[in-house]
Amino acid sequence: MERKHYNQEINMTEALMERINELISHYPEDKRKSALLPVLHEVQDAHDNWLSIELQNKVAEILHIKPIEVYEVVTFYTMFNQRPVGKYMFEFCQTSPCCLNGVENLMDYTCDKLGVKIGEPTADGLFEVRGVECLGACGYAPMMQLGDFYKEHLTEEKIDQIITDCRDNKIILHDK
Repeated sequence: MERKHYNQEINMTEALMERINELISHYPEDKRKSALLPVLHEVQDAHDNWLSIELQNKVAEILHIKPIEVYEVVTFYTMFNQRPVGKYMFEFCQTSPCCLNGVENLMDYTCDKLGVKIGEPTADGLFEVRGVECLGACGYAPMMQLGDFYKEHLTEEKIDQIITDCRDNKIILHDK
């Protein structure tokens, strides 16, 4: 399968580098690699929620590790995006409790409403729908994660309202 290469402007601002250095300072000098996960989160947040190969290489350079060590982490964890993604990522839990409560139908409904397939951003780059593994909120099924927050006991009406709120810029994605 051929992988598409996406270009991304790398913008390691002074503020971002200060934050990265602060994160690195929490670990002994010979254990800089331990800062990899929090550094990747910061860098991804500062770069439109995705990490190009070039940006991953930059992280490796900063942490004094091999690029493959960064690639291994980025390709393993679904929280790291390797291509441009929708601003509002609807990450539906697809494990048993959510499936038993209709999450698959809600995912189909959401995709139909947005005019996309699962894993495909809308043309305007605003939305994307994904299925993910357990989000640890089985008692609130069906549910999804949107940014740092959970949306629980979902219904078609709640999905409609969430989409409207996103379009109206009323949704906060991160608790920072």
